[in-house]
Amino acid sequence: MRQSRRIVVVGSSGTDMIIRVERIPRPGETLIGGEFAMAAGGKGANQAVSAARAGGDVTFVARVGRDNFGEQSIAGFVSDGIDVQHVLRDGKAPSGIALIFVAKDGENSIAVSSGANARLTPADVRRARSVFNGAAVLIVQLESPLATVQAAVSIAVRHGLQVILNPAPARALPDSLLRQVSILTPNETEAELLTGVKVNSDAAAAKASAILRRCGVQTVILTLGARGAFVATEGGTQLVSGFKVKAVDTTAAGDVFNGALAVALAEQRPLQQAVRFANAAAAIAVTRLGAQPSAPSRRQIERMLKSG
Repeated sequence: MRQSRRIVVVGSSGTDMIIRVERIPRPGETLIGGEFAMAAGGKGANQAVSAARAGGDVTFVARVGRDNFGEQSIAGFVSDGIDVQHVLRDGKAPSGIALIFVAKDGENSIAVSSGANARLTPADVRRARSVFNGAAVLIVQLESPLATVQAAVSIAVRHGLQVILNPAPARALPDSLLRQVSILTPNETEAELLTGVKVNSDAAAAKASAILRRCGVQTVILTLGARGAFVATEGGTQLVSGFKVKAVDTTAAGDVFNGALAVALAEQRPLQQAVRFANAAAAIAVTRLGAQPSAPSRRQIERMLKSG
């Protein structure tokens, strides 16, 4: 394994309550007979766990409630070797919860109750600033307050980290933030919400990526599901192909991609190789049910790379 510097993840933690159904229910419709499962989730936590399992040295900055869900989450992070000294226990809000429908074809529909995640503050991040010293990569998402995301990015930039912003759930973002982002990783839906461009072709992906780069983002990696990832940099664009697998649950594919991407970048792999590494991890993830349970090990990712 290559030498990897620390990865800092600032973001959300939660518990996913999952029901598998034939198809996503329509408004006002009740479907009977779904299979129920519960799994650790939250985009920040998913990315932290994914990075740790992929071989990264990970510190997680987050808030959980003083409840069983929070304790179970922290125990899971510890078992994956994640530094949890800055995972705070909040006495005023419960841990985050996500209710997830997963259809037979692997597509999903999600509603989130933020709980303690909404109380992660810029001050919490500033108190954790020592973990940015000597680190290589910061990963942030948008399940935390925007001011907190901005604070984390500013500290990371001052310390010379690469900043990966996964813009999910998608929302309008100030150019002042985007100019500090090394790599933006939207999926097709998020790219459309951010740019107004429907991403239904490589040309459309190039157009959406160009808009985002004009806002100041250095590199855009637009994830395209089974097709792989469309990479746009100052030097041009490239489609990095995905891996053919049978999808069971796509819930955490993007999170696994981001976690694995951070590991490859922390190991100073060239961008194309880093994206292929992340594609392999995401391909494995969609063959499994649940968010964090789907994140593969380093050995499994390497095996997928060799098979492709």
